[in-house]
Amino acid sequence: MARIAFHRRVEDGERDAYREEHEDVPDALEEAYLESGAGLETYSVFEADGHVFGFMEVEDEERIREVMAESDAQAEWEVVMDGILEADDGDSWMDEVYRMC
Repeated sequence: MARIAFHRRVEDGERDAYREEHEDVPDALEEAYLESGAGLETYSVFEADGHVFGFMEVEDEERIREVMAESDAQAEWEVVMDGILEADDGDSWMDEVYRMC
């Protein structure tokens, strides 16, 4: 089981909009992840002071990254997030540096 994470920043003044959009994430987006064949176990998103941290446990890391990069549902979500999240410089993935259990 791979554990992957990413970090993004919310645009100044858009924190409430970010949180509001996550109150009703589109079913199509969730289905794209759950039906991807990547074996998604856990997907959580955390936010504090404009910092967004996403965490996944997934069987096939490459497959879930493909879904994030190529699915229509993800592309539609990116349109919603445009202007709410800062532009992704392509370096948002984080390295795991410690795990206790």
